[in-house]
Amino acid sequence: MIQQDLKELEERSIYIIREATTKFDNVAALWSMGKDSTTMIALARKAFLGKVPFPVIHIDNGVDFPETYKFRQELAKKWKLNLIVAESEIKPEMSGFACCGENKTVALKKVMKDHGFDALIVSIRRDEHGIRAKERYMSPRDKEFKWDFKNQPAEIWDDYSSKLDAKGHVRIHPLLDWNEVDIWGYIKKEKIPINPLYYSRNGLRYRSLGCTHCTVPIKSKAKTIDDIIKELVVTKVEERSGREQDKEKIYVMEKLRALGYM
Repeated sequence: MIQQDLKELEERSIYIIREATTKFDNVAALWSMGKDSTTMIALARKAFLGKVPFPVIHIDNGVDFPETYKFRQELAKKWKLNLIVAESEIKPEMSGFACCGENKTVALKKVMKDHGFDALIVSIRRDEHGIRAKERYMSPRDKEFKWDFKNQPAEIWDDYSSKLDAKGHVRIHPLLDWNEVDIWGYIKKEKIPINPLYYSRNGLRYRSLGCTHCTVPIKSKAKTIDDIIKELVVTKVEERSGREQDKEKIYVMEKLRALGYM
């Protein structure tokens, strides 16, 4: 995995975030307290002179790691974030992962409707999963949150506000071109605070963070960002191998995302 030009990536992401706030009336961002979404919030702060001008949403199923909740509290206060916590139920659903599957989409639908958001900034990257590679910087969703990935509009900014389905919204993806090494390189460069679970303790660390019910650590001795980057350069293990949900057959994730999953 090769690190790309961080300055170029930063400029493109900041441009996308700024354009989103210009093109749409009521923007919000998803924040899981993971490395990617925290990097995305840091980019938003840089785009707007140290202030995030839109709310950040945490879809909370109540079983995230204690370290995650502590990190949320501390960073939301430090960065003066307008944090919205949307509670998600844990009950049987289509993917078999009641903690983080369709139930989180239901919670997201409710908070989007309650606040009238017409655009949602999300921190997914193309290299994370096959179905995420089909996303574009701007991906319209209809009023039911459905994503027609086989029939997406051209990647032209002016198309989106005019073709937005009534009561639908657009997903904004400023990190689409980044890879895992880029994220860690930028965290190091910008000194971005990060969840401590990413660093090795007793020979284990979390490479990708979900909740306590569906995330497992990997074997690792990486205790610093430099250690993590060195590890990533040589590893052949998939980034989200510790996320049980992502081990599902690709059509399950495709169906979930078509229905509005993050």
